Amino acid sequence: MKSDHFGDARVLVTGGAGFIGSALVWALNRRGCDNIVVCDILGTSEKWRNLAPLRFADYLEAEALLPRLQGGALGRFDLVLHLGACSSTTERDASYLVRNNFEFTKDLAAWSLANRARFVYASSAATYGDGSAGMEDDESKLETLRPLNMYGYSKHLFDLHARRAGFLKHIAGLKYFNVFGPNEDHKGDMRSVVHKSFGQVQGEGVIRLFRSYRKDFADGEQKRDFLYVKDAAAMTLHLAANRKAGGLFNIGSGQARTWKDLARSVFAALGRPAKIEFIEMPEAVRDRYQYFTQADISRLRATGYNQPITPLEQAVADYVRNYLAPDRRLDPAVG
Repeated sequence: MKSDHFGDARVLVTGGAGFIGSALVWALNRRGCDNIVVCDILGTSEKWRNLAPLRFADYLEAEALLPRLQGGALGRFDLVLHLGACSSTTERDASYLVRNNFEFTKDLAAWSLANRARFVYASSAATYGDGSAGMEDDESKLETLRPLNMYGYSKHLFDLHARRAGFLKHIAGLKYFNVFGPNEDHKGDMRSVVHKSFGQVQGEGVIRLFRSYRKDFADGEQKRDFLYVKDAAAMTLHLAANRKAGGLFNIGSGQARTWKDLARSVFAALGRPAKIEFIEMPEAVRDRYQYFTQADISRLRATGYNQPITPLEQAVADYVRNYLAPDRRLDPAVG
């Protein structure tokens, strides 16, 4: 890779038909790169629709990836963007999550380092748990973190492994906060509240949010660090191009906003009056609910990332008007 245009790079993107993964393929295409191998598990989902507008050299299913890499059949890569994972925060099969999110990542990271490929992988803000130990992307504090669900723990396991093995000096682990935007349709219950709210407003003219079960947070005043997927892709590729940037990096806006702010942005994008109702939170998630997340992105900024971050209202308007309303996917030929 000679620059962050990536035109001369050969790239592997795991999870490349998924939400952030397909946004990365889109962003690579926009930078002149289409020598991309996409790896995913398409199954019976509609993820294939995310791939249709994109340019890439080859596709393979995830079960074939490691055997073909290790056997030399896929040749060399300049860059490995590892987004493939089970991202369900309610997944209860811990053994599956360990195999899929931890062991697979260990093997792929080891291959990448042995073959001099830049390795960038998705960790998660879910590793921070309730935030009581802070949300700083400081690897020296990893042992103090207590994720609230098995998904977060499976990501945390690899962060710990990468630190113990000395990998973090040479690779970048990205702790994505609440990313939303085009190409998330297939995610079911894991879709962003923007996507879910769009459907609620179109169908019933109302947005339903969870009540708060803490006295220090009023209903709808729970806060998240919301980040548009286009910004997440730009941040990711900036770190991918900067081989000297090693370690863990928060990927967020750096500003916590309320769920009410998000809901009002959806109504504004649709030109509809705001009508918000509050519903009970399922008991199964009440004890594992994050009431406040906010990314400290100073480490990312210190690597030279100086792009402005899309304001929440502007990002929601772009998503709703240019993607959700016309049912359109990210297309490098359009924007």
